[in-house]
Amino acid sequence: AGKGTGLGLAVVHGFVKQCGGHIEVRSELEQGTTFRIYLPRTDDPARPAPRRTLSDGALPSGAETILLVEDDDAVRALSKRVLDRCGYTVIESARADSAIRLAAAQSAAIHLLVTDVVMPGGGGRLLADHLQLAHPAMKVLYVSGYTDDAVLRNGVLRDDVNFLQKPFTSMALAVAVRGVLDRGQGTPGAA
Repeated sequence: AGKGTGLGLAVVHGFVKQCGGHIEVRSELEQGTTFRIYLPRTDDPARPAPRRTLSDGALPSGAETILLVEDDDAVRALSKRVLDRCGYTVIESARADSAIRLAAAQSAAIHLLVTDVVMPGGGGRLLADHLQLAHPAMKVLYVSGYTDDAVLRNGVLRDDVNFLQKPFTSMALAVAVRGVLDRGQGTPGAA
């Protein structure tokens, strides 16, 4: 079947615990695993979702070239769809090593690298450092669903780094990308 990082279950566990619930797990050899999620009952009425901050839900847009590097196929496909819809030219890769080859073959400037922090073929920080040698004006937006400790170990979670926590919404991705691209000149990837 598929491979995973366990991130999905960690996110669900955090949500369930935050709501005061719990998860029951039953696993049987050659039968599979069953997860039951229990949430506390409430008599409080449902509240409407908060309104979007941008009028009509319009996503910030642009025409820059973005190199998107994400090993999770579903996250990469969704992110590419969002960035395409925003008008960007998107070059995508599932691995850091193949992203280096794609960037080397790119004749036009790469304005932004959107990269996962932890992935096969090299981490996001090493990828950014390598690509910025050939593309010194390229800015960087790191994304990760791992805890702060894992992100810190990969040299990413610092004040001078642009970071977007997974899971994120289409709006959060579009706003983060536009925000990084619009920041003034200075250290590439600086916040």
